[in-house]
Amino acid sequence: MHKQTKIFAKRVVDFMHTPKVCMELGSFCETVITHMADQQAQCCIVLDSHGKLAGILRKDDILSRIVFKVGPNALIDDVMDDKVQTIRPDEYLYHAIGRMRRQNVREIVVVNEAMQPVGIVYLRDAIEIAASHLMEQIDRLSAEGDIDSLREVKAAQVDLAADMFEDNQPATAIQQLLSHVNNDIYSKIVHDNICHMDAEGWGKPPVEFCVIVMGSGGRGENYLYPDQDNGFILEDYDDNDHTRVDEYFRELANRMCRDLNEVGFPYCTGDVMATNPLWRKTVSQWVEQVSLWGRKRNSLALRMADIFFDFKPVWGKNSLAKDLRFALTEMLKSNHFFLQEMYSQQVDHNVAINIFGRLQREEEGDHVGKVDIKYRGTLPLVEAVRLLSFKHGFEETGTLARIERLHLAKVLSDAEKEYLETALTFLTKLLLKNQIRAFQKDQTVTRFINPNHISQAEKEELLRSLRHIEAFRKRMKGEFTADVF
Repeated sequence: MHKQTKIFAKRVVDFMHTPKVCMELGSFCETVITHMADQQAQCCIVLDSHGKLAGILRKDDILSRIVFKVGPNALIDDVMDDKVQTIRPDEYLYHAIGRMRRQNVREIVVVNEAMQPVGIVYLRDAIEIAASHLMEQIDRLSAEGDIDSLREVKAAQVDLAADMFEDNQPATAIQQLLSHVNNDIYSKIVHDNICHMDAEGWGKPPVEFCVIVMGSGGRGENYLYPDQDNGFILEDYDDNDHTRVDEYFRELANRMCRDLNEVGFPYCTGDVMATNPLWRKTVSQWVEQVSLWGRKRNSLALRMADIFFDFKPVWGKNSLAKDLRFALTEMLKSNHFFLQEMYSQQVDHNVAINIFGRLQREEEGDHVGKVDIKYRGTLPLVEAVRLLSFKHGFEETGTLARIERLHLAKVLSDAEKEYLETALTFLTKLLLKNQIRAFQKDQTVTRFINPNHISQAEKEELLRSLRHIEAFRKRMKGEFTADVF
């Protein structure tokens, strides 16, 4: 049965309407009612003197709050609802639907980072494109509450990914959605722990900060059940406040990582988490750390840098991450020696093709006879595209976005863009489908696939994809070593 799961890939910005009536605080209700009638508007968005969202007046409120209570000469300030549900334009539409259903409201106002209204989404319209049998999935994925609720959100991802495959949704789009749901869980856990700490006497965060995820989460390329790769970027503060500030964020990091582990994000075995002071720094400290990695260029520094470079903010003051991204991009663009060293660290990350051009299967360990699709397939491609993006000073983090940007800049030819996108999409689909199948059979979810269990056409496409990646890596050798042989 076709499940119409394309709704889970839709963004709010693609579905929102322009508000018909917007009025400032201090407006008379009679004037507001006239404008709403003229525009046949269901509601009026109320703005403060800076154009920021202050409240909303709905059509139903005209009778219940104005006609029968205060009269038409009252100010809109006295009758509006100042507790308006809001959402950002780049969020997924299913979030808007879930939030409206939970709060029992008919609309949600779309705002930008400055809290200025840029659109509105009506529940009635959104439900029309979401079949009724999808409402349960929407409610599961947008649930809020305790750890058990978030654990249910995590579990719901697998069912949704399977349904999206049935609907022939692109594997990379499914990855983006999985990453979004994971990052949303991060956001809810951080918010809840900040509230709990405040109630327990810790107070509010002593400085502004943002939580970042790194690796596949930062690129929007999560598979099923990624482990934790997270950190904090703190606003700069006086050194005299270090003990107080660090005590707060050390406690928050411990609680956040504990809850993430309970929900279904295993602790990082490499300790790449905000509980480790290495991944919990101010903006200035991060800039100095990145600069230090660039100067040292030893294997440890390169490994740490490689982990960090795909970071993305998931909660807090996003401008901190934006400023750090700019500083990082500028440093990398002007440090060709550092990029050469990064390439030298990755040069042995070969694709799964042997010297005869056939599939290279694992020869030892627990996965003999299988192919490591992640570390011998997608990772060499991700690394190569990332390095080329750094060389040209591009700030994108997603691999497809980087390929697109490199193509627009004429760094990649039309043919290169096509075969790299096709290879990434196919390998992602192959691995993600295999992981879903393993989960549904109560088998261990891994990054390996057995070539004996895929069709002949898939085997041929797998070989073709790996050969394209290998050819691109040979080009990278010329880019970063001036050695084309």
